[in-house]
Amino acid sequence: MTDGEFADSGRFCQLRQFRQIFGNRLVLAAAGVLAAFVFVAAAAPLIAPYDPAYQSLADSLQGPSRAHLLGTDEFGRDILSRIVYGARISLSVGLVSQAIACCIGVLLGALAGYYGGIADTVISRTMEIFSAFPELLFAIGIMFVLGPGVINVFIALGLLSWTSYARLVRGQVMQLRETEYAQACVVCGGSDTRVILRHLLPNCFSIIIVLVTLGIPGAILTEASLSYIGLGVQPPTASWGQMISTAQQYISFYPYYSVAPGLAIVVTVLSFNVFGDGLRDALDPRLRE
Repeated sequence: MTDGEFADSGRFCQLRQFRQIFGNRLVLAAAGVLAAFVFVAAAAPLIAPYDPAYQSLADSLQGPSRAHLLGTDEFGRDILSRIVYGARISLSVGLVSQAIACCIGVLLGALAGYYGGIADTVISRTMEIFSAFPELLFAIGIMFVLGPGVINVFIALGLLSWTSYARLVRGQVMQLRETEYAQACVVCGGSDTRVILRHLLPNCFSIIIVLVTLGIPGAILTEASLSYIGLGVQPPTASWGQMISTAQQYISFYPYYSVAPGLAIVVTVLSFNVFGDGLRDALDPRLRE
């Protein structure tokens, strides 16, 4: 196959993957919801009708109205504004925590898969230790040690999910290191770093992208759970989980307060999962269930 034919074949595969992703109406709808979610988070100061921290006790616990489309909370703060700003927290937690997990997991997984031996044994046993604990309890333990706060949530969730990246990258690298092009690079004098970075990890990108997409909704849910029990984002910062926690004492006579942030979590997490499944099927058919 000539270089031109190889390039045409690559472009054809990319086009087929693109059509497979966006040819599914459900995946396309999920992508649209996620695009709106990202836009709302990025443009929160322009979209939110009020300052999310502004209090007006005279307007506390009001139902939906023209002035406050989703009502107000116990301090008279606009619920819609707090949900809009809460999207920033959820998006940042999802992206930053998965970036931390990806960096740790890909590095350790590549080292374990490429070198094997003692390095593989140590890293594999470490993964087993981290995976032995229930995720939420492990996150609670980390937050109890580090203390509540957004930065600590990033660290806790990053440490919580790096094992999934390491496990899959390890398996991929173990297969790829035996391929002819990897062996040829070694024979030609290529360093281990060059082989891993230039020839092995690029072939793992599809799996990594899928893991990031599917890992974000899990991070959003865990952050909401931590904030719900008071170990995550602290008031007055707007957080969907913290809003639900505060609203539970008013749910019998004022359901708007808890329904709005709960619906935001459900729609966002469901959209990420649907889009991640479509991305998985298109980029790596071997991961299909």
